[in-house]
Amino acid sequence: MHPHDASGFDPAGTIDELRALVSAGAVAIGECGLDYHYDNSPRLEQRRAFAEQLALARELGKPVIVHTRDAEEDTRAMVTEAGAAGVVGVLHCFTGSRALAEAAIAAGWYLSFSGIVTFRKWSDDDIVRSVPEERILAESDAPYLAPVPHRGKRNEPAWVSFTVARLAAARGVSPDAMGATVSDNARRLFKLAAAAPG
Repeated sequence: MHPHDASGFDPAGTIDELRALVSAGAVAIGECGLDYHYDNSPRLEQRRAFAEQLALARELGKPVIVHTRDAEEDTRAMVTEAGAAGVVGVLHCFTGSRALAEAAIAAGWYLSFSGIVTFRKWSDDDIVRSVPEERILAESDAPYLAPVPHRGKRNEPAWVSFTVARLAAARGVSPDAMGATVSDNARRLFKLAAAAPG
């Protein structure tokens, strides 16, 4: 349950629904987390819903996909605690601070970057470079955050290649090598089978 909707979180009903989705093949819990920018749900309820979903991830042995915006201190504390309890996850669409990145990495988590890294205002290549090779991911976040040269359009998953190319440039590797890295990492995190050749 996204933090925007956390006020509708029902500890029994929502968790049962999520459990059923995992039984049907879902590979992760989320997108869940904290969003103090919009505060569409009270912060206490966001933290409660997030904590319940982290506990479910631990119970089911599934990774967590986490949204965080303007909630770094609480996110850092909850990710650190979850990591200590054996929960692994990814801070998706990462635009946070180095302190948050370091806390997530120390907890055994991943950082995922979206088309935002192609935007002119992006200035955090140092964070992109600081992520260990085995902990970096790329994502489309479609239909949002279309990368340059498609910015402003409805995003398409195929355009993640522009994000991967930008990550590759920041890290000084080829786009093919970066693509292989993020694909391998996604397969490991989400326990996905390798794609068939061809």
